[in-house]
Amino acid sequence: MIISVASGKGGTGKTTVATSLALSLSNAQLLDCDVEEPNAHIFTKPEVTGTKPVFIPVPEVDETLCSFCGKCQEVCVYNAIAVIKDHVLVFSELCHGCGSCTYFCPFGAIKEVNREVGVVDVGTSGELHTVTGRLHVGEAMAPPVIKEVKKCIDPEKTIIIDAPPGTSCPVIAAITGSDYCILVTEPTPFGFHDLLLAVDVLREMAIPFGVVINRSDLGDGKTTDYCRIEQIPVLMEIPFSKEIAMAYSEGKPVVNAFPEYKNMFLNMYKKITQITGRDV
Repeated sequence: MIISVASGKGGTGKTTVATSLALSLSNAQLLDCDVEEPNAHIFTKPEVTGTKPVFIPVPEVDETLCSFCGKCQEVCVYNAIAVIKDHVLVFSELCHGCGSCTYFCPFGAIKEVNREVGVVDVGTSGELHTVTGRLHVGEAMAPPVIKEVKKCIDPEKTIIIDAPPGTSCPVIAAITGSDYCILVTEPTPFGFHDLLLAVDVLREMAIPFGVVINRSDLGDGKTTDYCRIEQIPVLMEIPFSKEIAMAYSEGKPVVNAFPEYKNMFLNMYKKITQITGRDV
């Protein structure tokens, strides 16, 4: 089963929930798909056993074959290629690797070359298998790295995906194919607003989901009321705790710092298996 952990807003405790759930399960694999700022490794402290680069194909123009007709510029919807008089400019940072310029070039003057945009680290933390994607600084496209991380999925394990925050393309790339999604939120106006956006995305994608309310004793009851009215399962409520915050600041997973939370995360997993019809 693939369970993704997402949040419409950053800083709600998404990684705390993802790492704690993964560490509570046996035969699990944790995928950190928050590739622009991966931090699950801070809590799981894996031993990295392998690293592989992530490439996207970008155009390389042979101007001895080029007629400077401008067809490549015309078909590039990302403005990554421009023809000026007798020269072709390629802006590789804007390129999405779609291959349109190569395909439509009438003179075969364009070929694709690989450009490294990130890396994927594979490792272990005790019995937990980990995969971490890291987008290189300055790169704009996270989905290619996320897709490479997901190629490492072991179908024999329970997969926990730590998705990026928000509701943009990286989130879609991370949660696509999930059997269930946990939305982590907080009972604040910003948290509630972004929860609504995330709910709309998951309903559009037809992925079943439930909510974890972090720092649940702060704010008002608007989030709980909304979930009740919309019949969204509240899987767990985690109260505000200075001790949990201190453990977090020291890179200690909640279930290691406070062992009583392990049963809470196991109970949440059981709820998810019941909702999805999967065996525990």
